[in-house]
Amino acid sequence: MQRDIAAVAFDVDGTLYPNYRFFLRALPQAFFHPRLFAAFAIARKKIRLMEAAEDSFYDLQARLCAETLGSDKNTVRDLISRHIYGAWEKLFGGVKIYPYVKACLSAFRERGIKLAVLSDFPLGVKLPLLRLGGLWDAELCSEELGALKPHPLPFRRLAESLNLPPQRILYVGNSIAYDIEGAQNAGMMTALRGFDLRLPSGVRPGRLRRNPDFTFNDYRQLQEYVLK
Repeated sequence: MQRDIAAVAFDVDGTLYPNYRFFLRALPQAFFHPRLFAAFAIARKKIRLMEAAEDSFYDLQARLCAETLGSDKNTVRDLISRHIYGAWEKLFGGVKIYPYVKACLSAFRERGIKLAVLSDFPLGVKLPLLRLGGLWDAELCSEELGALKPHPLPFRRLAESLNLPPQRILYVGNSIAYDIEGAQNAGMMTALRGFDLRLPSGVRPGRLRRNPDFTFNDYRQLQEYVLK
């Protein structure tokens, strides 16, 4: 391995499986609670702009949602728990991952490469439902660490959990604004799954879009890139 990659870490949503497969399942919940879902999205964009949070992450998120909805923070936190986190967790049983993901992960493990996931959303039973449970040396959720990508904190914690310098970690994601820039700012190598044409909304002002070290569509391409 000429690139000296000791670990490959992955974003989950949109990276290990197609986002649209989950979104189709989540549409009914969003249809019945449109204001809550809109407030939730607004709150998370605001949080991505913050350098540090005075509140706990979940208190902050609930407070920002409550400000948008004109409601009580504790009430909104309960609504988020029931209608977003609780409802979403049940939807992953029928979601199919991208082809060749498992073969790619197995090839990495056979070569002694550590594997990890770092997602903005709670993992819960998501990985087992995606049939990807028990494969990882580290499983991290950025919001449980107190900040959302591209904040450097989750990526620093990722490197610490793998007991590796960031320079030896390849981070794989589907968002330039959140995954690629966040990982590069932490000193990691990066790979982009697919093509991200979205504007980097919800990130700190003045941040420039960056190119990943590698871009791929097929996980066999990622396997070859890492192992050649």
